[in-house]
Amino acid sequence: MKAILEKKENNKATFNFEISERNFEEALQKAYLQNRGKFNIPGFRKGKVPRKIIEMNYGVEIFYEEAINIILPNAYNDAVEELGLEPVDQPEVHIEEIEKGKPIIVKIEVAVKPEVVLGDYKSIEIEKVEYNVTDEHVEDELKSVQEMNGRIIDAGDRVVKVGDILTIDYAGYVDGAQFDGGTAEGQTLEIGSGRFIPGFEEQLVGKNKGEEVDVVVTFPEEYHAEDLKGKEATFKVTIHEIKEKELPELDDEFAKDVSEFDTIEEYKNSIREKLEEEFKNKEEVENENNLIEKVIEICEVDIPEVMIDSQLENELGEFDYRMRMQGINLEQYLQITNSTEESLKEQLRPMAEKRVRGDIILEAIGKAENIEVTEEDIDKELEKMADSYKQENKEQFIKDMRRGDLSFLETAITNQKVIELLKANAKFK
Repeated sequence: MKAILEKKENNKATFNFEISERNFEEALQKAYLQNRGKFNIPGFRKGKVPRKIIEMNYGVEIFYEEAINIILPNAYNDAVEELGLEPVDQPEVHIEEIEKGKPIIVKIEVAVKPEVVLGDYKSIEIEKVEYNVTDEHVEDELKSVQEMNGRIIDAGDRVVKVGDILTIDYAGYVDGAQFDGGTAEGQTLEIGSGRFIPGFEEQLVGKNKGEEVDVVVTFPEEYHAEDLKGKEATFKVTIHEIKEKELPELDDEFAKDVSEFDTIEEYKNSIREKLEEEFKNKEEVENENNLIEKVIEICEVDIPEVMIDSQLENELGEFDYRMRMQGINLEQYLQITNSTEESLKEQLRPMAEKRVRGDIILEAIGKAENIEVTEEDIDKELEKMADSYKQENKEQFIKDMRRGDLSFLETAITNQKVIELLKANAKFK
């Protein structure tokens, strides 16, 4: 096959190629064999009608479309490989000439991966991010564990204060009328949590158990319910219970209860070690991200819109997954925030574009530096994946993974090698 590139500009390639008469005839015969059972012609059993008879009755072109569908994918792939193109979208196919006994002329238009003009990526200077663990960090972590191990007890007859956990009934009114969703009984509310409308919780501070309180608040302008935005509301609140959290003493006994250590000092040291590891990982991630952002700045590339749109769908899927991990789906999130999928996509678009741009530039640097991914590299990553997914039979997991497409893994390994190269050459100030 000989493919001819007509033009390549604005990340779109136009080329044509021929499908030989012999190859097209083979495809026509395959199309006939696959479809002959669909024809009923008097004098012939179903599925036994000769191809020539079918063509005489329905026209010689009867199997053309099916034959093109059979032969075109491989022919297209061969042409793309011959021309050294990297398509990023489905092609537009135009059959320029098709006639029995002659080669088929096919014209293709397709978006292709853009070319990158690389900057001086080996002379980058960036500010180094550093995080140091302080005594305050350790104490905050310790207090967090203390909070988790607190007991909820009755607060007695005292008034409400910040941090208390109340059981309340309430009914909300706007312009003297109750509104939908503004009524509840036996509701649990922690004062200071910020769960309710701004100003609601503060007006319960200093009140007593059994007291009925009129709480007057104004709904935010960005509130999800259209009919309540910016409206003033009065909530008639009855306080049924006032409870507080009793925290354990931060002593050696506490350390024994919540950890494997015998003393509070040993436990604090273990917290410091854990935080130092976390901060180290955080530093590494942020320094790498800043390095990639700098590389993006100094390199030139024009991204096809179709690549951004494709990544945008991935970003939306990841966002939906994160929402589900928090107990709501995408549709519920859109209702709560009074937004649409399109508006959310616009928010995610800059991130999608940055990811595509970064991936393309890292790939270009990898090619410029002749970075290769070895079988050993892949095996190491598969072993890490097996450990991450807690696979008992690690060898079987790796064997199963190797049966599939591992291009995603090769890309990730290449990108990481490029990042290591960039770090080795960068000057961190």
